[in-house]
Amino acid sequence: MSQWLNNWTEGAFLLGIAMIIGQVILAIIAFFIARSIGTRLIRGTFSKMERQKNMSAGRVQTLQKLSVNAFSYVLIFVFITIVISIFGLNPTGLIAGAGVIGLAIGFGAQGLVSDVVTGFFLLLEKQIDVDDYVTAGGVDGVVEEVGLRTTQIRGFDGTLHFIPNRDISSVSNHSRGNMRALVDISISYDDNIDHAIAVLQQACDRIAAEDPTIKEGPNVIGVQGLGDSDVVLRIIAKTENMAQWAVERKLRKELKEALDANNIEIPFPHQVYIEK
Repeated sequence: MSQWLNNWTEGAFLLGIAMIIGQVILAIIAFFIARSIGTRLIRGTFSKMERQKNMSAGRVQTLQKLSVNAFSYVLIFVFITIVISIFGLNPTGLIAGAGVIGLAIGFGAQGLVSDVVTGFFLLLEKQIDVDDYVTAGGVDGVVEEVGLRTTQIRGFDGTLHFIPNRDISSVSNHSRGNMRALVDISISYDDNIDHAIAVLQQACDRIAAEDPTIKEGPNVIGVQGLGDSDVVLRIIAKTENMAQWAVERKLRKELKEALDANNIEIPFPHQVYIEK
């Protein structure tokens, strides 16, 4: 009789363990299913908003990533609560613990609170969006993600910078409106300035007709400076965002070739050696 009771007790214990493991596995499966469905719904919602409200792709991507992250945090909290309940513990303690943690954050983790508040206003005021070229936190680059705690900026050398939002005291957004392409080119004092300007402007007009990224100009605005051996002429154009550097390179090449074709000298320093 005692042996039978022992076997029954051991069997009930193993059955209880098996039931707990099964419930945890089901909770894990439910977690991944809920996360997949929720993520798809969020992405579908923002895709519809982009089509219906004409929101920019960068803005949609920024809000979408933030919403997915917030949804994931809430889902993880719910999952932990369910697992604790499966093990027979009172989830009220977890909720109370969350309140204690929140109090601790309020008193001892001002940096984290500052990150969240700053990130909230960055998003609310639309200061930066994904794919914007910005200068923030002492870093130049393209925004890859804007979160409530950190902002990720990809530098032009390929480095991904994770900047705490509290370190972003000022933002320079270079992607709002058209950008400026500026080129200075020199001619010698012996050349006719008006003739050189006419040659350069003719080349600029040809470039503008060929390049759709140029939105205004290029225009030769005149003499920018007088050097020791050269007269500096300035050319300015307005381009699409992120196209200004390519336009500047193209202008330098085409303008140099135009000057050469018209026998207009681009001066350079000369060294004279005097033998004694």
